[in-house]
Amino acid sequence: MPTTQWTKESILLDAKERNVRYVRLMFTDITGTIKNVEVPVSQLEKALDNKMMFDGSSIEGFVRIEESDMYLVPDYNTWLVFNWEDGAGDTKIARLICDVNSVDGLPFQGDPRSNLKRILKRMENLGFTSFNIGPEPEFFLFKLDEKGQPTMQLNDNGGYFDLAPNDLAENCRRDIVLELEALGFEIEASHHEVGPGQHEIDWKYADALRSADNIQTFKLIVKSVARRHNLHATFMPKPIFGIAGSGMHCNMSLFNESGNAFYDPDTEDQLSQTALYFIGGLLKYARAYTAICNPLVNSYKRLVPGYEAPVYVAWSGQNRSPLIRIPAARGNSTRIEARSVDPAANPYLALSVLLAAGLKGIEDKIMPPSAVDRNIYTMTREERLTEGVEDLPGSLRAALKELKKEPVILEALGDHIAQNFIAEKTAEYFAYQKQVTQWELEQYFKNY
Repeated sequence: MPTTQWTKESILLDAKERNVRYVRLMFTDITGTIKNVEVPVSQLEKALDNKMMFDGSSIEGFVRIEESDMYLVPDYNTWLVFNWEDGAGDTKIARLICDVNSVDGLPFQGDPRSNLKRILKRMENLGFTSFNIGPEPEFFLFKLDEKGQPTMQLNDNGGYFDLAPNDLAENCRRDIVLELEALGFEIEASHHEVGPGQHEIDWKYADALRSADNIQTFKLIVKSVARRHNLHATFMPKPIFGIAGSGMHCNMSLFNESGNAFYDPDTEDQLSQTALYFIGGLLKYARAYTAICNPLVNSYKRLVPGYEAPVYVAWSGQNRSPLIRIPAARGNSTRIEARSVDPAANPYLALSVLLAAGLKGIEDKIMPPSAVDRNIYTMTREERLTEGVEDLPGSLRAALKELKKEPVILEALGDHIAQNFIAEKTAEYFAYQKQVTQWELEQYFKNY
């Protein structure tokens, strides 16, 4: 994304010069849904002065009605003018990503973005300067019907790295990339994924806060451009039975004043002690943060053996079956890849818990077990137990149970977010549990 340091004056001038008519003040709720308050450009100066109020009681998991008044606090450096018109000539729509403050002027404890800032401050207190993230979000494209409603009909029959004519979504994906580049994304890769109708677009890493902002912007652009192509883009982890689901691998690196804190040229694998401790923390608390990184009932239809999704708590530098993989690059490109995260996760919360787990590993000097460099999918349960390889939770209910008993991850969320997230997701699981599925009808309806 652009590195322009925006000020109040430069934003007002840019809005005038580019004929901006409306501004979306965007924020993210606890479930990861993007919310916005759209105001006419005449209210932009008021918004930039942090005087824009909204009703927090209308947002799921925020506050009760008697505590409803909240302020939107724009991050000036997220100023962005979209490349589409509002239907009235060449007028434009812009956006600002906001933190949420309570009426006392303090960060609202239920704001996921402010919570990530809190964990980043803890990182800085430990002597680190930056937590960099390179996300790899995947998504599916489905056709719309004549009424503009999504169907379950895929747009193509392509496979991994296919080109046209198999990859019929190539033009849509290209337009998404062009739109993202126009908004300042530095795209590194764009390709068809392994499943029919499945795609991946990767962009250059950024610090954790900007990365979370970028993920939310990316989702918005992907869905908007897809609709122009008469397609529906979904970040649902597993929309189709029998083919691989969508993940959002997160490549993480921790920097200090000397450079990449994960790199040590003097060790055999060139991983530092800090990197090993960070991996140790990620593995120790993996079962507890799974509910945050895989927050839907549907997430656990992806986390099953046989589709390259990680279901085992282990690490390796050589294969892609464990939860944590260490890519081959070294020097300032040394990084740790967390492979379980899916694109339905709230990026602010996912990065909060991943960073908190890794920092706890550093603080407590948690050494990881030996790397598992064989294909874990082919190991028996007895072999996995011998190697000390645990399974990730197999359902949202099991994941919530693990979350509720782990103080380190609960603290990484804060009381307000933890309580409301658990309540919301518990209700979601029990609503799902009451459903009678098509599979059950096919298996049981005639036989019993």
